[in-house]
Amino acid sequence: MAQIKIINVVGARPNFMKIAPLMKEYLRYPEISPILVHTGQHYDYQMSESFFKSLGIKNPDYNLEVGSGTHAQQFGKIIERLEPILLKEKPNLVLVVGDVNSTAACAITAKKMNIPVAHIESGLRSFDQEMPEEINRIITDHISDLLFVSEKSGIKNLKKEGISSKKTYFVGNVMIDTLINSLPQIEKSEILKKNNLENKRIVLTTIHRPSNVDSKEKLEKILEILNKIEKNSIIVFPMHPRTKKNIELFDLMEKFKSLKNLLILDPIEYLDLIKILKNSWLVITDSGGIQEEAAFLKIPTITIRENTERPATITCGANIITGLNTKKIASQIKKISSKKYPKIKNIPLYDGKAAKRIVSIITKKYNA
Repeated sequence: MAQIKIINVVGARPNFMKIAPLMKEYLRYPEISPILVHTGQHYDYQMSESFFKSLGIKNPDYNLEVGSGTHAQQFGKIIERLEPILLKEKPNLVLVVGDVNSTAACAITAKKMNIPVAHIESGLRSFDQEMPEEINRIITDHISDLLFVSEKSGIKNLKKEGISSKKTYFVGNVMIDTLINSLPQIEKSEILKKNNLENKRIVLTTIHRPSNVDSKEKLEKILEILNKIEKNSIIVFPMHPRTKKNIELFDLMEKFKSLKNLLILDPIEYLDLIKILKNSWLVITDSGGIQEEAAFLKIPTITIRENTERPATITCGANIITGLNTKKIASQIKKISSKKYPKIKNIPLYDGKAAKRIVSIITKKYNA
């Protein structure tokens, strides 16, 4: 039986939830030697290291300590620092997840060195190339050798782009694996008690995209949206560092704090975040992963973007795309609040077994 050395790359907070079930599944295969590389794209403790602990992931074997910077700076540092590790370790496969700069930069580095690349969460498309993540997705998919798809739209997108179906596998969603595996720990979270949120009507809000938080006008619209939520609900807003920095920069923090039913929190750990999500009646977000997690938990979601790369969350009835259209958002909030909302259906292969399928495919390929 051939030994399979796999370098697994994480770089930002959403990656950790995607890699966790794979790191656990590898333990069932003695022929697999997994190496974990953290690029350090997110370097804040709450946004990074604490996630390894709460998700039960081993400490990284390598940390590239890239930190923040422009896209070009991050790409350059990642490529420069990953190359010697690949030369030293000589892996059979480099596995990347998601759509952050680390994903594309590591895939490019491996491919230039003739090392096969596997991409988890292939085929997702927003069709908006102004989103840096969309560029990362397209680049990574077109140079990958194994493309693992989380929802059916991904299969169609890859086919349209001329990517061979022989490299494409519909396996389900590893983020949902993590959610299902973490449910017992999530139940033990004290976050509701700690913040006096037990038995309250919660609206969870997560907003961090540059297109929403990098202008005063957009932030004022977000303030207007939050002001439309019924006053007997508590709006829980774990504030991303970028969002907080810009709210302060545009001198809007006092206006946000003046909303009596708004609870601003520092970034919180995954288990606590899902505990709040699970106990919410509504989510307002611009992030990708929460759309999927809310859909699995059957929590209605308003996504304040012009598009989504996760259309399965819409077709299942959980998610509606509104942009920053305050009139449309107010109408949806009213509809959801009055419970005149369609039943949310299950998404195919959101069953907690994606990592099993992925690792099984990899081992069969390398032991063929």
